[in-house]
Amino acid sequence: MAAAPPCCAVRVRGAGGGDGDGGGSGLVLSRRPGLVLCHAAVFAPFLRAGPAAWAGSAALPPSALRPCPRLSVVLRGEADGLRELEARLLALVPCAPFRRALERGLGRAERWRFGAEEEAAGTDPRALPWFAWLRVPGLDAAEGGWAARASAGCLRKGQTLLACGSPFGDLCPELFLNTLSRGVVSNLAGEENALVLTDARCLPGTEGGAAFVPSPAGPRAVAVIAASLCWKGAEWVGLTLLCSLAAILRSSAAVLGEAGIAVPPLPAWVAAVPASGGRDPLGWTALVECGATWGSGVLLAPRMLLTCRHVVEARAPLRVTPAAGAGQDAAAVLWGRVVFATEESSPFDVAVVELEESVPGFVPPCLASTFLPGEEVSVVGFGALGRACGPSVTAGILSAVLAVAGRPVMLQTTCAVHGGSSGGPLVSSRSGCLMGIVASNTRDTGAGATYPHLNFCIPISVLQPLVARYRRTGDPAAFAELNRAGDGVRAAWQLQQRPGPPSKL
Repeated sequence: MAAAPPCCAVRVRGAGGGDGDGGGSGLVLSRRPGLVLCHAAVFAPFLRAGPAAWAGSAALPPSALRPCPRLSVVLRGEADGLRELEARLLALVPCAPFRRALERGLGRAERWRFGAEEEAAGTDPRALPWFAWLRVPGLDAAEGGWAARASAGCLRKGQTLLACGSPFGDLCPELFLNTLSRGVVSNLAGEENALVLTDARCLPGTEGGAAFVPSPAGPRAVAVIAASLCWKGAEWVGLTLLCSLAAILRSSAAVLGEAGIAVPPLPAWVAAVPASGGRDPLGWTALVECGATWGSGVLLAPRMLLTCRHVVEARAPLRVTPAAGAGQDAAAVLWGRVVFATEESSPFDVAVVELEESVPGFVPPCLASTFLPGEEVSVVGFGALGRACGPSVTAGILSAVLAVAGRPVMLQTTCAVHGGSSGGPLVSSRSGCLMGIVASNTRDTGAGATYPHLNFCIPISVLQPLVARYRRTGDPAAFAELNRAGDGVRAAWQLQQRPGPPSKL
């Protein structure tokens, strides 16, 4: 980003100091008048009605706090110094479209938590859709105006985002003020994409900061950070939850109007940055459901799909739902049957599925032939919000290529991979080619922790000759070679290079 991001840290101090003191991040939206938008969770200790106030649907005035805390914002000053400006609260405002998207996409049955690993220490989920408007007279500037903005409705999965916030809020702005993190749009939900998930890595205290999209005229604020850390059951998801800035502004129209503040309209459209070299990996990805088990799959032909054995081993009727690409309508559910699955003793966790009908308009992926450690890659799969909102996209690098006798047998990546992503495609961000299929992430059985950014994929170079033989002969025995892997391959996939105690991973 060429220009400094219009962000700040927000300080909240009780009348006597101590209990209730806190802080977070904020977005400087206007300098005529001076306005800062931040997340409302920092005001939780001061609510007269307590946590029950978050259940309401009407904006809360300053009188809803007891007493109203002292507020200030910390910004970069001239000559790299800091300056602190007094602020006053205009109102706490709920974002109704974001709340509806949360209820639909992150249902209670999925046991989502935000902000901390310990359930009691996390953010009250009822507070997530609430935001605070601060009036900062010290920001007023005669030549000032509104920050460049964009509508989240133009976002596409896989598009680059830059997140800006201050880790740990106002704790040490000299070090952490306006830290940047780069990621992609992982998933979208709600009216005009009111809810956005990104794999940009944000820390506690960045709530209230902003996410920006590139545009020809420079970066534009598109969303506000609502939760920096997400947990789904016992699994750390490693994604950041964002709320559309346009949705917040629509929900705040009455409050801002009462204060005499006119919000300029958003630009009608900002071009999305194409992902994966212009190819759309969403067109190769499918949801695979087998009884109560579900995962992802990669379409290699109009009636052929690869997935993982553990996704389909329930031997129940198989339902395959191809993902809809950008601008496409939702695809119909297709029935399939497993024509081959590797044995449990095989290091390769693979199943081949034939569909009863062809996928209309299917364009097969190009297949990668080289794997360069350090190259940028992305994973597409039905983890995280998958079943509710289609496949998620996460980005990272190819962190390692494990080879046996000069032949790649395992790929490791830093993409965030979640339960439900198994069988999904690994794609080169440079060429858009299919590099492999996701087999697993990593779980520490001792600590009970899952590491989404350490995961393992089967190289497509292992599978491509077998797929070609099967398509030529129609004989599933073409894949039997996967059950006859040598000791070196088995060692790589068992996470052990030599005999010894069982790995805890």
